[in-house]
Order: sequence, then structure tokens, then C-alpha cells
Amino acid sequence: MKHFYALGLTVFLTISFHSYGQQDVKIYQIIEAISADRIKKDIKTLVDFGTRHTLSDTISQSRGIGAARRWIKSEFESISTNCNGCLEVFYQKNFIPKGDNQRIVKDVWINNVVAIQRGTKFPNRFIIMSGDIDSRVSDPTNFTSDSPGANDNASGMAGTIEAARVLSKYKFENSIIYVGLAGEEQGLYGGKGLAEYALEQNWDVIGILNNDMIGNIKGVDGVIDNRSFRIFSEPTPPTESEERRRARRFYGGEVDGISRQLARYVFKTTKSYMPEMNPMMVYRLDRFARGGHHRPFNDVGFAGIRIMETHENYTQQHQDIRTENGINYGDTFEHVNFDYAKKLTAVNAINLASIASAPPAPKEVKIGGMVEPNVRLAWNKVDNANGYIIYWRDTTSPTWDYSRYVGDVDQFILEGIVIDNYFFGVAAVGNNGFESIVSFPEGIIRN
Repeated sequence: MKHFYALGLTVFLTISFHSYGQQDVKIYQIIEAISADRIKKDIKTLVDFGTRHTLSDTISQSRGIGAARRWIKSEFESISTNCNGCLEVFYQKNFIPKGDNQRIVKDVWINNVVAIQRGTKFPNRFIIMSGDIDSRVSDPTNFTSDSPGANDNASGMAGTIEAARVLSKYKFENSIIYVGLAGEEQGLYGGKGLAEYALEQNWDVIGILNNDMIGNIKGVDGVIDNRSFRIFSEPTPPTESEERRRARRFYGGEVDGISRQLARYVFKTTKSYMPEMNPMMVYRLDRFARGGHHRPFNDVGFAGIRIMETHENYTQQHQDIRTENGINYGDTFEHVNFDYAKKLTAVNAINLASIASAPPAPKEVKIGGMVEPNVRLAWNKVDNANGYIIYWRDTTSPTWDYSRYVGDVDQFILEGIVIDNYFFGVAAVGNNGFESIVSFPEGIIRN
């Protein structure tokens, strides 16, 4: 084994609570540039298509999912024109035959609207922000009735368009994809199609931030809250090996998969730049027995999380527009809080910008220190990094609470830190101070 650099306990006590990563003024500029008025206008436009049901009209210029997706594509193209062609805009299509599931009552093409902002150094590495194009009423096969889908999910789609408007003014080292995914209410078809397309194109996907309902602040329980939001993430990838699953019994890591690390990154970035917001990490793939468009990406081994409001109002989700017992049912425009949608759009934008500015995460991270008073970590260096940070936390803590910048090395010893009492990870740092997502150790340094 090569020589390990060591850090004494006395020094650790004085510096362990400070992160190396510096704040960047452009992140604050991005927050300020997000416009509630533009989001409001875009939500109104999407609502005015009447219905965006996956099986609805594709010919009309003013009603149905066809008109909606053409408008979304035109917005991305307009943004690209304003940034000298910085976005590659196209439809990604998949054919779904009638009867594929009980909600597919006729043949349909699922058309995702994709806009790629290529990175300057890693054009084939992608961080993705998505919103859903489609909407529905109480009967998921009813594709003719009015289904405004204002919060579910014109809010997420409008936020994605707004993030593209703002971030297109900047250049990033990694690529960003802004996408409207279709077919969510019929069976997550848009996400499935794009995830499969990513595999076919050999995209290096860092992760997806799926935004599904980011505009409601008054819950069905009566709680009003415009500061908190939820980050859903699965604990470990479904594609991991049986060997890795067995190893966790001895080494830990049940809550440290790639999606969970992406969730922790969003939590940290938000608390650093938007301290007024209260991100809630939910240790669950999605809401109880429900699903979202990050799941198909998880299914094929990509990191993916769902970002959404904390307090849902079920009278405004998947409902026919009607009034019963004094309650106005339906996902209509007046229920959306546009300032809150702006905040969650900003959460996405600053995380997209931070991840797209960072070097790749360290690879092949290994850990050792069994029956020792010290922890040893080793990793492979990555392109565009000029240093590394070791993170650790109590085994019961949801966030990385302690850190140490260790310089441009590929191994390190934390002296006086007992491996049994903490979990550990390593992040890469670029010349610009931006950090990668943390990599959890998946290999062992034998004594």
C-alpha cells in the first residue's frame, strides 16, 4: 500500500466543521434572476391548452398535448436563439401501443421535449431537470375533459423552462438537460423512454432532478408553508450487485446510494445559498405507493430524486373540475403560489449550476481502518479536480456534518477517528471551488 497522508486529532477538532467549498457570486445572481412573473405566465399558457392528457388532441393549435409540446419546444428554441444557439432542442419519441397497460386505450406516441446545453469540458456528462407535460382528471383514461393541470404539473414544466432561460446565460463544464417528459400519468412512459435513450447514446448521467408539483403551499390538512419542500430519494440502486448488497451487512451503506448522495447535495447547496428554505429529505423513492418520473432513471441505474412541495392538497390532484360540499375540486390556476414556484425553481437552478460547474465525483473510493484508531481512505483521481474533501457523519445523521479538505492527493488517514462510529465519503473540488457529489466507499482497504 502506498504511503497515506495523516491528519492529527488536535487539528481535526479545530477544522472539521468547515467545508472547503467556497460560495460563488453567480449562484446568488441565478437566484435573483428567476422570475415569478415568467413562471406565472408559462403556467397560464399551459393551463390554457385545456387538457394536456397524453392521449388528447395532437392536431389542434390551441388545445391538447400536441399544441402544448409544440409550444414548449418553441420556448426552448427561443431561449436558444437568445443565447446564440446554445441549446440543442429536439423531440425524443417512443411509440406505445393500445393495451400496453389499462390506461393506454389507444395507440400513442410519447413525445418528450429535450433541450441540451452542452458543457465546455464534459459535453457527454449530464445533469437533468425535468417537468411533466401531461395532465389528467379523475378517470386516467378520460382524454377529452378539461384538465388544466396547473400545479400537477404545469408548475414543474414552467420551472424547467425558467431554469433554462436563466442558466442559458452562463457556460458550464458539464452539460445540462432541460426536459418536458410526457406520459407520466399513463405509466411514467416519458421517463422510461428518455432513460433508455440515454443508455443507447452512452450518456454519462450524473442524475435527474424531477420536479413534480412545486407550486402549492396550502395542504389538505390546512397547513400553509412557503419555505419547506421535500426531496425524495431511494436508498440504494435497484441495479446494484448481489455482492454489494451482501457487503452492506458488514460495512454499512443502506442509505448511501447514488440517489441519496444527490439528495444530500441538493440539501447542502440549498442551505448554503438559500438558508431561508427548509429542505426535507424523505428516505423513500416517492410518496407512499405513488410514483414519479425519476423512477425510470433509477430503474436503469442512474441517480434521480423528486423535488416537490411539502404540503399537498388532494382536492386539487387528479380531480374532475367541480364543486361538492362547498369544496372546489380541480387543479386550477388560482391555486398555484407563483412565488413559491419561483423558490423551488431557484433550488433547482443553483443545484444544476453547481453540479454542472464541478468535476466528476471520485471513482473507486475505498476505506479501511478495522480494529484501528484511524480511518484510511483511497480513491482514483478524476479529471479537472485540484483537490478532494473527505466527509463524514454520525451513522444516524441524514447529512454530511463534518469535512476536511485534504489537497490534491489520492489517499488520506484521519487519525483518531474510529471507523465503526461514522460513515465516510469523498468529493472532488475544481479550480473554481465547486464540489462534486460525494462518493460513498464501495471497496475495502485490507489491513
